[in-house]
Amino acid sequence: MENLLFSVFPNENFVDLSLYQYGWERCNPAHSYGPATRNHFLFHYVISGTGTLMADDSSGQTHVYSVKSGQGFMIFPSQINTYIADKELPWEYTWVEFDGLRAKEAIRITGLSPDSPIYRAHFHDLREIMMNEMLYIAKTKEKPALHLIGHLYLFLDALIRSVSPAKLSKGGKLRDFYIHEALAFIEQNFQNDISVEDIAEVCGLNRSYFGKIFKEALGITTQEFLLNYRMTKAAELLKLTQLSIGSISAAVGYNNPLHFSRAFKHVYQVSPREWRNRNQVPHSKP
Repeated sequence: MENLLFSVFPNENFVDLSLYQYGWERCNPAHSYGPATRNHFLFHYVISGTGTLMADDSSGQTHVYSVKSGQGFMIFPSQINTYIADKELPWEYTWVEFDGLRAKEAIRITGLSPDSPIYRAHFHDLREIMMNEMLYIAKTKEKPALHLIGHLYLFLDALIRSVSPAKLSKGGKLRDFYIHEALAFIEQNFQNDISVEDIAEVCGLNRSYFGKIFKEALGITTQEFLLNYRMTKAAELLKLTQLSIGSISAAVGYNNPLHFSRAFKHVYQVSPREWRNRNQVPHSKP
């Protein structure tokens, strides 16, 4: 009987939310992985059995957690971790590794963090939906990439809703509304000459208060998020199209290609042209 399913996602052209690898495993007794780090968010859900997670918190101190069936654990980018199946009752789990512009905010809503990485559901029906979405992704190889991304969104939705009542503060829902309004405005208008004041005005808040709740929610300033969003879109165009640097500059809200090149180099440490030379997808000739 097969004990392991593992797949690497074949498509990297999703910016808001993307899969990297996913799978399912019925582990042998004392099976271990690590110590290691990941570049993206990696969530495990324990279907049966038990095991141990050892992971560093935000200050670098290592903590040991016992994780059993019906629970899960989130591993964060650059977090040192090791996880080990129990010797007597080894775990069976499923996992997804994901990232994207939407990922950090979604995880913040769940309350999971390097200091609190253990998933405990408050609604068992939603936990089952989440598990089934993870297993569907793990067992589905022949479907198109967009189909799997759709199920990744359904997984995240079930993850958030299964824990959110215990995690959201009284004002959390209103703050989340403002953040979602801001993100939607940026997504729809990043190619225009918009400012932080414009984004705050759409939310009906003054710049100072808006900037405070935005940084609390996403961990970076609104200006940094807008810059990163534009440069991510620019990198996508550099990789997938043959548009000129000037055209791409205008497409992401920069009228001056020189200013765009400086901003791009600030984020990626190389010029747009050099990044394209390293990463552009080959185009077949007509």
